[in-house]
Amino acid sequence: MKKIESFTVDHNRLLPGIYVSRKDRLREEVLTTFDLRFTKPNFEPVMDTAGIHTIEHLGATFLRNEPEWKTRIIYFGPMGCRTGFYLILWGEVKSEEILSLIRKMSDFIIDYEDDIPGASAEECGNYSDQNLDQAKKYLLKFKKDVLDNPTSDRLNYK
Repeated sequence: MKKIESFTVDHNRLLPGIYVSRKDRLREEVLTTFDLRFTKPNFEPVMDTAGIHTIEHLGATFLRNEPEWKTRIIYFGPMGCRTGFYLILWGEVKSEEILSLIRKMSDFIIDYEDDIPGASAEECGNYSDQNLDQAKKYLLKFKKDVLDNPTSDRLNYK
């Protein structure tokens, strides 16, 4: 069986960043998948599920309501390896083009002080597994590592 493309990226050299993971064609349309890598794989500890879950709920809520981008959001969710998130956008988009969007999402989560959207038994299959403080810590680190100084090695796979 052919190895999928994401398994060909050397994760031992991968830094936290915002990378175009793939571009898929759906008829005449392009879907761009981003690898929002929060931790250095196989080096830093993986993120805990409660913090990831909170980022997922708040990030998805923010992205699907953001006026400029909401019609282009296809998916936002965690990686199974717990080192980051996938963001799928409609259209052909570069990492540099979403920096402002990811900064706004990060600030939204860092500044958030209310109840977590969708965190009830009726709305979520694991509603009680949330940790806003941990989510904020992950976002503050991601801002420092990536968003405050977005160098080429943090925006493009090697």
